[in-house]
Amino acid sequence: MSFSSDIKRELTALPMENACCEAAQAYGMLEFGRAFSVGGVSLQTENPAVAACYEQLVNRVCDVKLKTTVPDKPGMYTVAAEEANTCRRIVSRFGHSNEVAIRLNRANLDCETCAAAYVRGAFLVCGAITNPQVDYHLEFSVPYYNLSHDLMTLLGEMGLLAKSVRRKGNYIVYFKESEQIEDCLTLMGAVGASLELMNVKMIKDIRNNANRVANCESANIDKTVAAALVQAEAVRRIESTIGIDALPEDLRALCQLRLDNPDYSLRELGARLEPPISRSGVNHRFQRILEIAENL
Repeated sequence: MSFSSDIKRELTALPMENACCEAAQAYGMLEFGRAFSVGGVSLQTENPAVAACYEQLVNRVCDVKLKTTVPDKPGMYTVAAEEANTCRRIVSRFGHSNEVAIRLNRANLDCETCAAAYVRGAFLVCGAITNPQVDYHLEFSVPYYNLSHDLMTLLGEMGLLAKSVRRKGNYIVYFKESEQIEDCLTLMGAVGASLELMNVKMIKDIRNNANRVANCESANIDKTVAAALVQAEAVRRIESTIGIDALPEDLRALCQLRLDNPDYSLRELGARLEPPISRSGVNHRFQRILEIAENL
């Protein structure tokens, strides 16, 4: 089962606190469903929980009887009003005229939580979310431009700044930022899914930080090894020409330490000298050694 299906199952199981919020969710499911007009009211979905929720809510809120067509094998469930009078009754219940313009009628959002219920209804019938293990993406696929604009405006009023794009004839209202997706899920009531997304993001951040540290340490080791090879080569050149004994005493000890300890860092070499010196002091002495080797 997909991450989207899990969330929709969580949302359809939410108890309704107020009758107005129940009506607002039914309104969201109707407007963003397959058809919502005097000519037809219907929904098509692959999710049996969504189909059952749609039928029960609309029947209860509008006092009608919808019919669900169940596929012989797992596939598309269709929930529809069979009679014209039923369609007119549903449409008029939400304040739309016979010539339905698919727009949000804000008169159906009575209390402060009705907007969230409406968005929840919209997501149930036209929403999808990518598994956060793969990517951060939540979207509503809306067939009408004006309705998509109304949804974006409503989300914006609740602090959720969605973006939109046209795709295959539909208007996609979407979020890509993980924080916005978390807030949207929490707003709709999918608290469990929101917490799961946060947990996935936290694990990803820990893993990414660990990888960055490991890569940084690996890069530092590579730099240390490369520098040590250059230094050892310079020492060997001096040794094969003028000899290490020809160098000043402070450089002689460092040359011998580098030959004996090719894997030591500058700090480790400095700690072995008598008296010990700092990393920058060792680096300065090696610069002198490299200059002598270059001149040779």
